[in-house]
Formats: sequence, C-alpha cells, structure tokens
Amino acid sequence: MSDTSVDQAFAAIAALRARGLELLDGIPDSELDGWPVAVPEPVRAVLREIGGVREGAVRYTFGPRFADEQWAVGDFPDDGTALVVGVRGAEWGPVLRAEGWGEETEFVVEAPSFTAWLLGLGTERSAPKASVAAVPSVEAAEGPDAELAELVAGGDQLTDVVDLRALPDYPCRLVWEPYHSLDYDTADTGSSEFEWELVGGGRALLLRSLPSGDFLGRPVRRHRVPADAARLAVTELRALAASHPELVTLDEGCTDAEMDAWPVPVPDDIRTVLREIGGVRMAGLPALRLLPGAPEHVVDPEVHRMMGGDGTYWPVARVRYPHSSALAQIRIDPDTGAWGYAVSVPADLDRLSEEPELSLLAESLPHLLLTLARIAREAAGTDSFASRARSATDWFMPNTGEPWTRPVPVEEWSGTPDPLRAALTALPPGTHVADLRDSPIPTDLSFHRSWKWPYGRDALDRLHFTAAGRLVAAIPKTGG
Repeated sequence: MSDTSVDQAFAAIAALRARGLELLDGIPDSELDGWPVAVPEPVRAVLREIGGVREGAVRYTFGPRFADEQWAVGDFPDDGTALVVGVRGAEWGPVLRAEGWGEETEFVVEAPSFTAWLLGLGTERSAPKASVAAVPSVEAAEGPDAELAELVAGGDQLTDVVDLRALPDYPCRLVWEPYHSLDYDTADTGSSEFEWELVGGGRALLLRSLPSGDFLGRPVRRHRVPADAARLAVTELRALAASHPELVTLDEGCTDAEMDAWPVPVPDDIRTVLREIGGVRMAGLPALRLLPGAPEHVVDPEVHRMMGGDGTYWPVARVRYPHSSALAQIRIDPDTGAWGYAVSVPADLDRLSEEPELSLLAESLPHLLLTLARIAREAAGTDSFASRARSATDWFMPNTGEPWTRPVPVEEWSGTPDPLRAALTALPPGTHVADLRDSPIPTDLSFHRSWKWPYGRDALDRLHFTAAGRLVAAIPKTGG
C-alpha cells in the first residue's frame, strides 16, 4: 500500500467537506474489524471519518453491504440505479454504476477506486470518456489470459464478460446487449431477464442472459470441441464404466468390415468410436444404441420421410416422455457422406406434423458422447446419479426449456451472400429456415412458434437439413 493512496483518501474527505455535502458519522475500527472482508487502510482512512454522504436526494451509506465480492453503496430512488465497488487488494475498486431496467440497463465504471470516486462526488458527473465492449465468456475462458479465464470459470454460452482490470479512461461506458431479442415477435411469454455481477473483487463484470419466452437475437460463442473428441469420448466412457459399472455400461463395438457394409459411409472419427463402443447405457438416460438394427429406432414410414429419409440421418436413441417420443439422431449429408450435428426430432406423426421442431444436442456424435461423459462425472459425485443425469439431459426431448433459435420465412434470406443459406432460398414459398451454426448447444428450434408458420394439423410436409444439420428448413404442405 502506498502513502499516495492514503493521501488521496484524506484529500477526498477534504473535498467533500469543502463542497458542503452532508457527511454521516464515521465507523470505528472495532466495527470495521468485524466486517466480512478485510478493509484496506485507504478505505479505513475514509470510513473512520465518514460513514456516508448525502448528495441531494441520494444517500451513500458505507455500511457492511457485501455480496459476491462487491460492496453496495447508496440508497437510490426506485429507478433501477445501483452503485457497487469491487472489494479486493490494497484499494477497493473499481466503482460501477448501473442505471435502468432489464435490457436497457447502462453500465458506467465511474472511477478506478473508491477514494478516486469520492474525489468527484458533489461535482457534475462527467460523460464517459471511453467505452469497452463485452466479449463472450467462452472466448475469455479459451483465450490466453489465464487470470480472466479463471474469473469466468469455464465460460457460458449466454454470458458475456467485461475485463475491468485496465480500462482506457474513466468514466468508462461498458457496451453490451443480451442474447435474447425483443425486436421480433416473442416465441412465448416474452419474460427474459439478465443478471450481472462483479467477480474477482472487481476485476471483471459478468453479464448473463436468461432467455425465457423470447427468440435468441444474436450469435453465441460455443465451447470449442476438441479435435480428438472421438478418442477422448472413448477414453472417458471406458473410465466411467470401469469406476461406476452399476451406473454406466458399454456395448461392444464393431469391425471396420461391418461398417463398410452399412448403407452410408462412415468417417474416420465415427469409426474411432464405433470400433470400441456400440452403445451406452447410463442410469436415468435413454439408452444410446449406436449400431444399426435397434428396434426402438424404427419410426412410422411417413415420419421417416419427413425426417429426410434413407441416408440422411443415423438414429442413436429413442427418447420417451409420458405422452410423446423423439428420435435422437446424427444428421448425414447425403451429398458428401459427412456425419454432422446431433439433433432430436419428434417421432410421433401427429406431433411432428402439427408442431415441427427439434433440439440441437451436439456438433457431432463424439461431441454428444463427451457431453454425456461430463454429465455422468458430475452426477457420480451426487447422492442420486439417475435423477441428476435425467435433469441435466431434458434437452433430449425438443421444446423442454432451452433457448429458442428464431426460425424465419425463407424470403428473409433472399440475396444472402452465404452459400449455404442461399441454397435454401430455392425451397418453396412459405418454407421456414434456421441456421444452427451459431446457436447455443443445446437449443430448441420450434418452427411452429413463428407467427407466419401455418398453424394446424398436418401443416408440415417435411424437414430439410443442409450441411449435415447445420441449417434446417421446414417445408409446409401449402408450400408444395
């Protein structure tokens, strides 16, 4: 701690008195010693003298109001204003002001430290001199900055982060927008929210979107799938089966000669899995049967056609709910033979016809297996493996509460420079399309939630997948 910091604290107190602000009684050291966080000397130097400041209608109180490494300061009118200070190190800061409600909340870092903020109290508030944009927390988690990666704790697809450690100037505006969108028709109730918190004692700000009843409005950054996901999936599943044989069992794989005889080509990464594992059974989850011939994978011929027909998908699990079922599958590009996204599609003819939808489960079969292995590891540390695993995999059944990717009429893609999107513009009028390449995993895609989708029984003619499931179209019967 430097003498300069303490000198600044005394200068702040003198400035407040000189401006004629009402100062509240100070707080004795005996009380400060009982606070849930250590109080550094520059802050003590202030708090011994003043326990708060009244500025007009606003009363800044400096009592022990701490939560999640942040200190709340001030009693504001009911206008959505909050003022928080990071509590870490030899000098508390930065000081962050949030103003407004919901998605309209504006964030400004007013000063790098509590004492620096006090120096300006009672003067006209300066307009922001700089701005810093939030970045996806997944990007920070996978980036080179180890300290920032630790602060975001692995990252979340719907959470952004602002690095507050070295802002270019003060006051500094923080630029951010939620992942859900209110600019389009909402998908349901339109009750999305967001949460924010200072972490690391003020080193970063997390901004978490909580979509509920609204479509996603902008791309997300997914977690990177390892290049050797197939090998890792085999290794992790074998380890789980060995350590928890009563909870995880694996079926034998098959030979390359057997795979060569299948009606679809089998890429190398899929072979890496299927040579070793032909199925996965976990307590609480639908059985994954990865080899052909599982009787539960058979669907009504009309459902089969509506899913794309032969050579377009590889079924891996039948998912059953009390009044419905779905078929989890790996989408196959019939032109290239590539195996792509794992999706779950309603397997009941009436439901698929009337309410076409799907859930995006993973970027690939190896990715899906890695995800299940992670869920199993987490569940193994609890008292109820089956219920924990079941609750963590609700997304196996479409439309079970995951964020909604927005489907649009194909006409909205007219003139797109994206070749994959452009290829879908030749589909019949009335077709609805969606691009899953920048959707979170898992995500729900409910075509019938678009206000322009033709509601009613037997509305869907078929689903059409492009690039092994990366783009999806719903073609209505009225469209041909």
